[in-house]
Amino acid sequence: MSDTIEHIGSGSVIQHGKLNDRVYLMKLKKEDLPAVMQRLEELTRQERYTKLFCKVPGSLAPRFLEEGFIREGEIPRFYHGEEDALFLSRFNDPARLADRPEEELVRFRQLLSKPLKQYDQSEKWEDYHVRQLVKDDAEQIAKIYAQVFESYPFPIYDPAYIVKMMEEDVQYFGAFRDDQLAALSSAEIDFDTLSAEMTDFATDKEHTGHSLSCLLLRTMEEAMQRQGIQTLFTIARLASIPMNKTFLRFGYQYSGTFINNTQISGRIESMNLLYKHI
Repeated sequence: MSDTIEHIGSGSVIQHGKLNDRVYLMKLKKEDLPAVMQRLEELTRQERYTKLFCKVPGSLAPRFLEEGFIREGEIPRFYHGEEDALFLSRFNDPARLADRPEEELVRFRQLLSKPLKQYDQSEKWEDYHVRQLVKDDAEQIAKIYAQVFESYPFPIYDPAYIVKMMEEDVQYFGAFRDDQLAALSSAEIDFDTLSAEMTDFATDKEHTGHSLSCLLLRTMEEAMQRQGIQTLFTIARLASIPMNKTFLRFGYQYSGTFINNTQISGRIESMNLLYKHI
């Protein structure tokens, strides 16, 4: 049930699959626009996906808006600190948009309405240390992901897949107590746009309650800054108030909710977009 990745033209990338019942245009090059639009329509007809979800440069957005897409989020100055990235969606099945998670939206709005204490850089974790993970850690990584995520659109439970991702500019970071991997996360880096998606936070059930996501996020931010990354973002589960709170405490800006977007932990969930320039 894993999603399929397709490369189009000079560097555009599409992800699609039945688990999400969705097409995700992850990367769009201007010269590929006609071929990409054609492929989106082909997949709609052939697979009957109920949602098309696209991250596009602002200058190319009008073509999508003409085809019935709506804006669900944006990251200012995403492309080399100059052009905005817009997240545009078309709901081929109106029910997918109409079935809004109102209770989750209300809880999230309540979180936004409250002043949050900013993250304290001096906070210490005496029992834990963090390092970047390597291929020899792949089995431990897969084991924790299998424990935490009931479903996921990629085979993150397979150590071989983790190794493959490490070879494709995905950097994993782990928090350890002694020699035991207690929690981990990853940064999916795009050196072309100097951006990184901070994602896939997971904590072993024996180590919950220690704010290890904060420790990991702090470490990843420092690592991204050293590598010249300029924009950080995350697509966080709307239902996970603690995860959203972590990013808000670190100064990330909320900029949109993607309705019924991603299959994770056994169901299709709505996701929040948060970003930060460093």
